[in-house]
Amino acid sequence: MNQYIQNVLETVQKNHGHEAVFVQSVTEVLTSLEKVIAANAKYEKNRILERLVIPERAIIFQVPWIDDNGDVQVNYGYRVQFNSAIGPYKGGIRFHPSVNLGVLKFLGFEQIFKNSLTTLPMGGGKGGSDFDPKGKSDREVQTFCQNFMRELYRHIGPSVDVPAGDIGVGAREVGYMFGQYKKIVNSFDSVLTGKGLNWGGSLVRPEATGYGNAYFATEMLATRGTSFEGRRVAVSGSGNVAQFTVQKVTQLGGKVVTMSDSSGAIVDEEGIDAEKLAYIMELKNVKRGRISEYVNFNKSAKFIAGARPWGLTEASIAMPCATQNELDLENAKDLVKMGCIAVSEGANMPSTIEATEYFKANDVLFAPGKAANAGGVATSGLEMSQNAMRLSWSREEVDAKLRGIMKNIHQSARNAATEFGEPDNYVMGANIAGFRKVADAMIDQGV
Repeated sequence: MNQYIQNVLETVQKNHGHEAVFVQSVTEVLTSLEKVIAANAKYEKNRILERLVIPERAIIFQVPWIDDNGDVQVNYGYRVQFNSAIGPYKGGIRFHPSVNLGVLKFLGFEQIFKNSLTTLPMGGGKGGSDFDPKGKSDREVQTFCQNFMRELYRHIGPSVDVPAGDIGVGAREVGYMFGQYKKIVNSFDSVLTGKGLNWGGSLVRPEATGYGNAYFATEMLATRGTSFEGRRVAVSGSGNVAQFTVQKVTQLGGKVVTMSDSSGAIVDEEGIDAEKLAYIMELKNVKRGRISEYVNFNKSAKFIAGARPWGLTEASIAMPCATQNELDLENAKDLVKMGCIAVSEGANMPSTIEATEYFKANDVLFAPGKAANAGGVATSGLEMSQNAMRLSWSREEVDAKLRGIMKNIHQSARNAATEFGEPDNYVMGANIAGFRKVADAMIDQGV
């Protein structure tokens, strides 16, 4: 390993070893940059890696709120503003019990390179809380969101930091937060994306991460002279990203045979078509039910409690869309054994480093999340543009722009990988392409 990279990784491990997913993310990125670092002394001279791995700002605050029983509850609130070299901080807000500073640092670090790949002027950031909206009334969710924004508002703005939704934060939560922000600052700023369509949101934004995942995979498969047509596809998750990945893959001719949630996985050998997906979307989005209920709707399907989708049935394409580290080395071996030729990540870092290396060693096309799931933040960028111009583009216009962005991201990643002698190494290509734009901007702007 390059000595400069090794020194930085040792320092990160020493100072942040307790933040496992953050260390994992930094390790994955920095080790893939070895060739570009070795070829460009300016990055070490300007200590770019040391500056990249430390957030420009990390904000921690308390969020007290009153539940329906009249009792006071208290949660953590966070915003990690990682890098603003190419634009205002941009990244989602996550509400989930697993949220802590280390998780948000991992997500914010990944966001730097993801946003850079879109070619839009957006820096990297992430935020959230350990608040769990599941099981809460609308009034409780509204109260929490308003109190969360009472602190966050002072750290964000259309030219400073533009948050969006993430796990646990959908249109309802974005609406409550935006309403509070607008009331406090007395201005209708484009400070949150993922807004409702009737008050500044963009068409295709809800679908964008899933659609973009399918579009990137389409470009990647084309390098091997193939496509989704007639192929069996394993998808994990059943939230927003998974739902619209399934929808677009089906439209592109694929047959999705699995979905999942934290309770287990379903296998539908007949394929999850538009009618079945509509049932799942109502189940998860409206009724907030569990994926196990799918077998009541489709008796021929199977539910396997506590299982992940990988290796439960044959699939030539895998699209993990649930959460980080959901696909490990054993899962990777199962997928390869069952004929998997491509993996495209809809979630953020859903594959472990060992799984990623196994896929590459077995000639499986592998699209890292920072490239394959960049469609969501790209369309958030398009929403910001529409807000700034006081315009609203048609569904066809936004979808065409999204597809063009994903095609360009694929080309940028492949070109960078080819430049350094590994055309199919999308991990290296995406990281180098995203890194160079940010690093060069940091150098241009001085220390």
